[in-house]
Parts: sequence; C-alpha cells; structure tokens
Amino acid sequence: MGRPIDESPLAPLVRFSAATNLGIAGRVFRDVPAATLPLLRGFGGREAASGTALTTERTAGRIDWARRWMPATAAGAEALGERVRGLRIGVSMVLEPKTAVLALLLLEAGAEVDVFAFAAETDDAVAEDLAARGVAVHAAASASPAQERAHALALLDRRPRLLVDDGAHVIRLAHAAGPDVVAGLLGATEETTSGVTPLRAMEADDALRIPVVAANDAVTKTWFDNRHGTGETCVLAIARALDDDLSGTRAVVVGFGPVGEGVAERLRVLGAAVVVVDVDPRRELAARFAGYDTAPLLGAVADADLVVSATGAPRTLDGPALAACREDAVIAVAGGAPEEVLPPAGTRAERLGPHVERLRLPGGGAVRLLAGGDCVNIVAGEGNPIDVMDLSFAVQLASIRLLLDGGLAPGVHALPEGADRAVAGSALGRDRRVGDDLARVDWRRTRFDLL
Repeated sequence: MGRPIDESPLAPLVRFSAATNLGIAGRVFRDVPAATLPLLRGFGGREAASGTALTTERTAGRIDWARRWMPATAAGAEALGERVRGLRIGVSMVLEPKTAVLALLLLEAGAEVDVFAFAAETDDAVAEDLAARGVAVHAAASASPAQERAHALALLDRRPRLLVDDGAHVIRLAHAAGPDVVAGLLGATEETTSGVTPLRAMEADDALRIPVVAANDAVTKTWFDNRHGTGETCVLAIARALDDDLSGTRAVVVGFGPVGEGVAERLRVLGAAVVVVDVDPRRELAARFAGYDTAPLLGAVADADLVVSATGAPRTLDGPALAACREDAVIAVAGGAPEEVLPPAGTRAERLGPHVERLRLPGGGAVRLLAGGDCVNIVAGEGNPIDVMDLSFAVQLASIRLLLDGGLAPGVHALPEGADRAVAGSALGRDRRVGDDLARVDWRRTRFDLL
C-alpha cells in the first residue's frame, strides 16, 4: 500500500480533520504546503490568504466547539419558535458532540428531549454532559445488545410525540412494541438511506402507521452529508487506522450511490487505483463515465488491498465475498447498515490495533477488518464533519416543522423543495425563497413567439 501518514503530503489534512472535526470540502485554507495542495483541491478545498489555517485546533469544549460551527441548525431550531414547547422528542442518533448540539437546541426551544444510541455509537463523555444539561439519555458505550434494546424501549416508554431516527431502528421498534406506542406519535424523520429503504418497504406492505419525512432524500442532506461528509471522513479514518496514506492502493468500492461516489473520489485523489462494484447497471454505468473500472464483486476483491462497502445494505460482504479476498486485504464499512460485513460461522478474530482486527476465516485465509465492521468514520474517527452535519440537522428540523404542520398521511414523505432551498440559503448566510429563479422564467414564451 502507501506511506506512513507522517511521511506523506496527506498528514496536514489528517491532522486538521482529527483536531477540529471540520470539513475540507467547501472550505478555504491558507498557508497550504505545496505538496498538500493537490490533495486539498482534490478533496474540495481551496486556498486563499484569508482562509482557515491547516494548523487550527479546537479551542472550546467539544459540544461548544461543534455549536460554534452549526449556524443552520441553530437557525432551524429558532424557526420552530414555541411549536415544540412541552413536546417530547426522541432522538436516535450517533451520540457525539454534533448530536448533542441538536438535542440541546431542541431542549432550549422548550421540547422535552430523550436521546438513544447504540453502544458502538455512544461517546460516554458526551452522554454524561447531555444528562447534566437536562437531556434524558438512554445509552452507554458498554451496553450489550439486550441492554441496547432495553434503552430504546425505555425511550419509547416515555411516549415521545416525534422521533428523529438514524437507520429507522427505533421507528421499526415502535411499530413492533405495540399500537399504543405508534398511536401517540405525530410522526418521525429519518436520516439515512439505510433507514429510508426499509421504511419504503414497510409503506409498500401497508405496515407503516405514521408519516415519516425522509430527511435523507433532501438535496441539502444527500449532496453534502453522504458524498462529501461520509466520503471524506471514511477515507481519512481508514488512513488513520492503518497509518497509511493509501497511495498506490488497489481499492474496491462496493456501491456507487452518493457515499460510494465520495469514497471512490477521495481514494482516487490519494493515488489509489479504484474499481467500483454495483449491482444496479445504471450505477455501474455512472462509475464508468466517472472514469472508474467496474467488475463483479468476487472478481474485483480478489486483487484488492482495500475493500470498502458503501451500500448501506446487510450482508454486502458475506462469507463467499470475504473468502474471495486476497490474503490480509483490509475491509471497511462506509454504509453503516447492521451486518454489512457478515463473516461466516467459525471465523476467529485477532486484535491487531485500536480499530483493526484480523479475521481468520474457517476455510483458510484472513482479512483485516476495521472498526469491527461498523461505520469506520464513526468508530475510528470523529464522524462526519461538523459543518456537514449542520446541514443534515437543519434538514431534520425543517422536517419536524413539516410534521407539526399536520396533514401528512402515514407513509414516507419528501421535504418540500422550498424548505430544502431554505436550508442551503441559511448555510450560505442569506435567505432564498423558492421561486426566486423560476419567477424570471416566462413559461408562456416559446421560440415561436420570436418569429
């Protein structure tokens, strides 16, 4: 594979990301080393004398630091006004500083807030801080699977009126818990592709009993959170976990949705040779037009140093896929679905480092798994950048407003375009009304009128 990070032009970008949890894409930097500049530009950064220093470090507590960089979320909470006062809202998200900001802004708006998170996605220090500030926390990094379920049920026992979910795990648990739990819900919002997919299946089976706003599908979420935020931070987390700049790596990206696009793009910027795998022929064609080689899964992984699953689908890398991998290939997950990597029975794990373990497969051979098969940027990194999650959480708050407006039938609903544009305008620091562009178009006038 590549060089140690400290010997690589990638080092300043890795240090900046780890120290600040701010994004590189879309940001202007100053005093960028010449060798690092091509990587910075490839990651979507720019250079100017007035930019952010690559040597910037966090200058406040983690929650307060995150809040400083989340103006769109703050504006979204302010726009709720008194509408959430006295309303219990359950938040099921990765429990880290950015989620804490969302929970605290809802609390300050007058809501009663409960937070749940799975053990692998819980930062105990943040959980303790939130609890001290008045948020009911149902999470612990040491929780067993049975305790995780008990924590989620404890949140539902408090009868929230709204759910803000990630993966639709609590939404589905609410439906399984009983009709009285679902009957008390005004609705829910869903953050991820891996959550929207089962919700659409529930809707198709007439099993979804509440309106759910697919926050994931908003342009201001998917274009930025999925492609830029997840793509950037997953690749940097992989590099950090391996202490390798990934130059010269033979990499396979499985899934060419927005997350896969972002992962593949960053790997290519770092000098990796990237092959894309996707079962959807439209996505495979898109990968070819983006300049990537494509191949079926089992053939692609046979020569790969690194395999990244970006599907958000369970069992993407199962026993046969892992057995087809070359000896000691690195396996990482960017999609984040449960059991996205599913080793066969009889696999033995050997710890190699803080976020690296060797899986010895029962039929012979071994692979190295990062972050236990969970989403690598969450377990082995700081999660998505603060400024990217600012957009996603602003979309969540706009989705809450839509639910409070009422009138939505049970099912999966899109955030209206006007609300989506408003989030982007807030992030840009100015108001934009839907129709500003359309108002300049006279649809009645055609070329025939010019004759």
